[in-house]
Amino acid sequence: MKILMLAPEPFFQPRGTPISVYFRLLALAELGHEVDLVTYHLGEDKNFRNLKIHRIPSIFFIKKIKVGPSFTKIPLDLLLLCKSIRLLISKRYDIIFSHEEASWFGTALAKLKKIPHLYDMHSSLPQQLENFRFSRSKFLKSIFSALERYVLRNSQSIIVICMDLLQKLEKEKVNHKATLIENFLDFDHPGYSESRIEQERSKFATPEQKIVLYTGNFEDYQGIPLFLDACATLDEKAAVFLLVGGIPSHVDEMKKKASELSISDRVFFTGQVAPSEVPLYIAMADVLVSPRTAGTNTPLKIYSFLKSGKPIVATNLWTHSQVLNGKIAVLAQPNPESFAQGILFALNDKRAIERAHMARDMAEKDYTMDNYNKKMTEALQKACTGNKNKAS
Repeated sequence: MKILMLAPEPFFQPRGTPISVYFRLLALAELGHEVDLVTYHLGEDKNFRNLKIHRIPSIFFIKKIKVGPSFTKIPLDLLLLCKSIRLLISKRYDIIFSHEEASWFGTALAKLKKIPHLYDMHSSLPQQLENFRFSRSKFLKSIFSALERYVLRNSQSIIVICMDLLQKLEKEKVNHKATLIENFLDFDHPGYSESRIEQERSKFATPEQKIVLYTGNFEDYQGIPLFLDACATLDEKAAVFLLVGGIPSHVDEMKKKASELSISDRVFFTGQVAPSEVPLYIAMADVLVSPRTAGTNTPLKIYSFLKSGKPIVATNLWTHSQVLNGKIAVLAQPNPESFAQGILFALNDKRAIERAHMARDMAEKDYTMDNYNKKMTEALQKACTGNKNKAS
């Protein structure tokens, strides 16, 4: 098929939705579809078979876009809409495939062109207003909720990335349109020799010390302060703590907190790294953590953690428990004391290793490119079938 994909984000940058878009494009390329991607002016070009990237002009001199809702996106989305209309006038497409808020106008454009619309629902946009503390306005949230309902009602197919969103579609009585495609794919990376892993490891820990690793951004919902508070309660000989990711301002803020907790000598920050480098840090770690305190989507990092065969410690919240359980991970209450006890268990109890091995076996069976492609095909088929049923 010829697909017009609308992605209102900087593509490619190593952050949540752009990573998901990357693997959607990879799957579509492997399945032989032709894609025109309309996206922001920012980001690194990626080359896939039958992919053409159409970027909006950078007339607003915007150099970066923060994660989550922002006023910066309003003019950029208007340009995205104009670029999309221009392509729809000049070319014929079989389907419009929209991400995030581009679904608001992607749905309308698909109705005008009488072609199917596929909505890639990475999150509930009204919920994002709260998660990112963008606005507490009930009026604004009601607008976002109305737009979300409009998209769900008028899309022929909807991709959801976690069980929480699938349950939301069930409540809206549109779950027959849904395909669950979890973000479990990883970037290709060179294999790392034991000597390379030990060389990198020695930068942060002695041979006797263990490394507890966090990877991801430092937004409030990720629970970094909770993690640092937990670190401060642990014996200084137990481990060192390595945090990979975070924009400079967030890293500086957390460095200050670590200093206030008197743990700066055993907490290390790398800042942002390329996605292809994250597996190296996972390889050198002994325990992997996800201290998230808010939100309901499953963190992307969880799938990489499952494949690693390393013990996982995560907060016992729905954001994690819709994938993790006590058989494959260590689930702790979202407070420093409980999280610290979870880390100690993962560091010292052989049962944590047993759970990690069970997690890896499960991931190797279920989280494959073949299964991902089958799910993508299912979503596309629902879009086309749904549009035919509507027409009839």
